[in-house]
Amino acid sequence: MPANGLHMLPMASSHRGALSPACVQCAEGKKMVLFVTGLCRFRCFYCPVSSRRNQIDAVYANERRVVSDTDVLDEARSIGAAGTGITGGDPLGVFDRTLHYVQLLKSTFGPSHNIHLYTHEPNPEKLQRLADAGLDEFRLHIPHYLWGPLATDGGAYRKVLTEAPKWGIRRGVEIPVLPEKEVELVRLLHTLEEIGVDFVNLNELEFSETNEEKLHDRAYELDPSNGWGVLGSRAVAQRVVRDVHLSIPVHYCSSRFKDGVQLKQRFHRQAERVRAPFAEATSDGTLVFGVVEAPPGRDVARWAARLVRTHRLGPKSYRVDFGRRRLELAADRLRRIAPGLGAPAFEVEEYPTADALEVEREPLNRAAFPGFTTGGGT
Repeated sequence: MPANGLHMLPMASSHRGALSPACVQCAEGKKMVLFVTGLCRFRCFYCPVSSRRNQIDAVYANERRVVSDTDVLDEARSIGAAGTGITGGDPLGVFDRTLHYVQLLKSTFGPSHNIHLYTHEPNPEKLQRLADAGLDEFRLHIPHYLWGPLATDGGAYRKVLTEAPKWGIRRGVEIPVLPEKEVELVRLLHTLEEIGVDFVNLNELEFSETNEEKLHDRAYELDPSNGWGVLGSRAVAQRVVRDVHLSIPVHYCSSRFKDGVQLKQRFHRQAERVRAPFAEATSDGTLVFGVVEAPPGRDVARWAARLVRTHRLGPKSYRVDFGRRRLELAADRLRRIAPGLGAPAFEVEEYPTADALEVEREPLNRAAFPGFTTGGGT
């Protein structure tokens, strides 16, 4: 197959030309997502950022709330990150913070740690300083009202894309596919080909909790066969990648690819690095183990110590989570002893992430059901 031939990817994604090195790392689950702020002055109507981050000046490394540099580095190590994607909000809106993180990651993990950045702001001075600090790639978000006119308008966007090669940095464009703007999108791609950008990424437009009302106001509809995707977005993207032959790489990334491939691969990597010896990793990248919850009012350390002695648990066969007031151990071991416990016991399935989001829990004894009372024993 020729280099610019059509390449099909899982979950209806596709591309012509080579993928960006950063995209390759994302697909392998090797990229940490560093959300440096939820603030953004552009306020695009289709922005999908969640309500707990949108227009809130907070930092997250994947799902971990960042309060120090240690949080960022620990999260990167927890997934064996080969690179980082810096996003927001708009990272250039908190330039000093973004510059600090680029320098921190490069100084800690070395020059091979690939860092890319998303921005809506066509600011060559800021981007050049980031390139000097080690930024490998930026992805410029061009506003939809400039897609068609970019050939003759939008000088700031053209300028930054034209100048970037002098800084020794890869530059691309990443935008959502608005289904009613196919003609303008094709014109934009031809303009970007003339400029000679390194790649174009097309993302599926999708509904979220924060953009749902605005999308409905503009008569967008949910695709009944495609999760939270907007009806028509996938079809336009696939048609453009298939039929518009360009000399620059074009990549369509579906919302399901992001969840079903990129995120899942990261979970697998994280599960193998953070799981306790007694926890089992699933094919979905989640962790399964047993938990016993400490009775209200009991001293967790003393209660757990008694449980460990009574059931002769070895040093690596359990863990005490003081924050959630519980003792963790292998699910099969807990199933055997749960009927004799006076404290609630469950088999749980959780994501291996810093927030340890629980997927499911199964009660293993009477004490696990509401309304059960106990005299406070183990």
